[in-house]
Amino acid sequence: MSSILTNNSAMVALQTLKSINSNLSDVQGQISTGKRVGSAKDNSAAWAISKVMESDVKGFKAISDSLALGESTIAVGRQAAETITDLLTDMKGKIVAAQEDNVDKAKIQNDISALRDQISAVVGAAQFNGLNLVDSAGTANVLGSLDRDSGGNVTATSITMNKQNLSTGNYTAAAAFTGTDGLAVDNDDSFGFSLDANGGTNEDGTIVIVDPTYTAGDKLQFRLGDTDVSYTISQADIDATSTADVVALGVKSAIESSGANVSVDYNVANSGTLVLTNEDTTNSLSVSGQYLNASSGGLGALSAIDVTSGATAALGSIETLIDTAIDAAAAFGSVEGRISIQADFVSNLTDSLKTGIGAMVDANMEEASARLQALQTQQQLGVQSLSIANQAPQTLLSLFR
Repeated sequence: MSSILTNNSAMVALQTLKSINSNLSDVQGQISTGKRVGSAKDNSAAWAISKVMESDVKGFKAISDSLALGESTIAVGRQAAETITDLLTDMKGKIVAAQEDNVDKAKIQNDISALRDQISAVVGAAQFNGLNLVDSAGTANVLGSLDRDSGGNVTATSITMNKQNLSTGNYTAAAAFTGTDGLAVDNDDSFGFSLDANGGTNEDGTIVIVDPTYTAGDKLQFRLGDTDVSYTISQADIDATSTADVVALGVKSAIESSGANVSVDYNVANSGTLVLTNEDTTNSLSVSGQYLNASSGGLGALSAIDVTSGATAALGSIETLIDTAIDAAAAFGSVEGRISIQADFVSNLTDSLKTGIGAMVDANMEEASARLQALQTQQQLGVQSLSIANQAPQTLLSLFR
């Protein structure tokens, strides 16, 4: 039965064309985006899994950066330890030479002191991005991995780096003080205060050198505005009747020769007392100080090496110090190797995750190209089929002629 109200052929042709156009739109989307699953609508399960894996990939990229930073930091520490080992080995040669009686031990000691200062310079410079692994004890952590359990919980794991204390001494910092009243400088304290410009209420400041148990090589370090001043305590200072007075006079001389715009008065009545006066009539002056314990560093025994008075003892000490530096370099090398292996693993793991994500959501471009050609042909035929079906009611007019 034919009807001009209901054209079944046209409806079938229209539904077929809609289906073809929908499939064609999907294929064109795959080709333009390169993804078979571009949204949760396409395949909710695959899309959800891929998004979790993509978040892990971004996390592992951050871990790769952290491992690179950690490896560089460790490399600086290892290089410093190896350099210090070489310097100590050179020092050992000087000490061995000093075992002979017919040598100028004073000149040899000057060379040893220069090498010791160079070791201190290496330790001070061996930092990367503000972290120094050879100037103190302790640990530092490098982000090494992200671990996801079966419940989907994620935890970060770190690689612990043990610092290797190769310093020739450590600053002992305690509470920072403000004001200008009796600030003790001993083996427990650091201090800091500000002096008014000359003519102000607090233009004078007092520093008190107390008399604790010092060790030869201990150092008092001061900063007067932009000027650094230091005084190293000698064995003669320790042997003096009043170490505090002798050290105070030594500090006074060091400050005066530094060029800092201050005057220093030594108060004879009060043992170890120095009074600083800011000579600048315009600007205030910040004053700070710290105590350096020569024996507190991993190589603190360097300060006691003196071939002029104990060449045999110096030879025994240097062997121990060389072993300390070698052990430090070996420890750094071990951790550096571990970080390098972890970095390679994270890189390979990231590539594997990317491959897995691609397998789930990436479009097969060869298949998409073939489907595109087929669907375009079907679309043309569908349009022609719909056109023929739409012409069917016109044939009914011939029945009424």
